[in-house]
Amino acid sequence: MPDQRRDSGEREPLEVLLVEDDPADVMIAQEALRAGKVNTRLAIVSDGVEAMAYLRREGGYADVERPDLVLLDLNLPRKSGQEVLAEVKADPLLRSIPVVVLTTSASEEDIARSYESYANVYVTKPVDFDHFTAVVKQIDSFFSQVAKLPPPS
Repeated sequence: MPDQRRDSGEREPLEVLLVEDDPADVMIAQEALRAGKVNTRLAIVSDGVEAMAYLRREGGYADVERPDLVLLDLNLPRKSGQEVLAEVKADPLLRSIPVVVLTTSASEEDIARSYESYANVYVTKPVDFDHFTAVVKQIDSFFSQVAKLPPPS
């Protein structure tokens, strides 16, 4: 069934799941998305276990919208971002959701491992507030206005 949101001339909000445990980074992402020109709905979870429950619509997440995009930190409590990425990309119901790894790590090992686990994009978080805000806006704009996303399953 075609995604009516993407086939009509009218753009529906981009559903974004931010998996981030740092409150300051959550605040920056929220501010960047609010200030952007794109209609985006942001859901936030703070650890890897919660992320998988959200994506699988388990427990208190039974009625959530399937995200169009996941912004995933690697350094998470309870279940690492690498573990979340591997689970998402191994799950036939979830693997088509684009995952942007958005993390402080610039380690070549983390970058290689993320792409080997089928991350769609790897972005190192800038430490400067303005640059970080600009990066989040660019990601949001790209996935909502340029990229063609798969229909929800």
